[in-house]
Amino acid sequence: MEFTLTAQPRHELGKGASRRLRRQGAVPAIIYGAGKEPQPVTLNQNELLRNLQHEAFYSHILTINLNGQHEKAVLKDLQRHPYRPTLVHVDLLRTSETEKLAIHIPLHFLNEEKCVGVKQGGGVVSRHLIEVEIRCLPKDLPEFIEIDLSQVQLNQIVHLSDLVLSPGVEIVALGHGHGPEYNLPVASVHLPRAAQVEETIEAAATATPVTPAA
Repeated sequence: MEFTLTAQPRHELGKGASRRLRRQGAVPAIIYGAGKEPQPVTLNQNELLRNLQHEAFYSHILTINLNGQHEKAVLKDLQRHPYRPTLVHVDLLRTSETEKLAIHIPLHFLNEEKCVGVKQGGGVVSRHLIEVEIRCLPKDLPEFIEIDLSQVQLNQIVHLSDLVLSPGVEIVALGHGHGPEYNLPVASVHLPRAAQVEETIEAAATATPVTPAA
């Protein structure tokens, strides 16, 4: 999928100016990075909301049309109104073909219903993360990362280091180390809590000797 946003230069800054823009159906935004000066702009509220309905919008290289000039950027941050279905501010990070970028992309879990630990072990799948921060060149940016759960056993944990990445893609957290504070759990398969409690009670009953009455 390809996404194009039409932007207009924003000359008036400050909270008052931003409130006026939002009343007019515009969203204050800023484009920065790639060694260029930050550029305050406005984006169309309805166009943004439509695009945000697509998961791919969050992890794709976007084309920003500003005064007939096209720049490439990624969605770096957005602020939503606390109770209205509107956007308050958007940050767009310019991309460079020669510079790696760090961005959060979604995780897609596959074959949960075929998982060995579920079908044969009676377990349930727990998802611990729904996205992960990666670093790569723009040309290597994946839309998402797939995690095949079909062969995960009961009581097994899938960690960040177990993810299969395409060439040129690295996980930011693992760049800091492979200890438990960095190599986070992504998904796991365990017995339901009720079954765990029942097993514990049964194990305790078996292990406790019965004292004959006097």
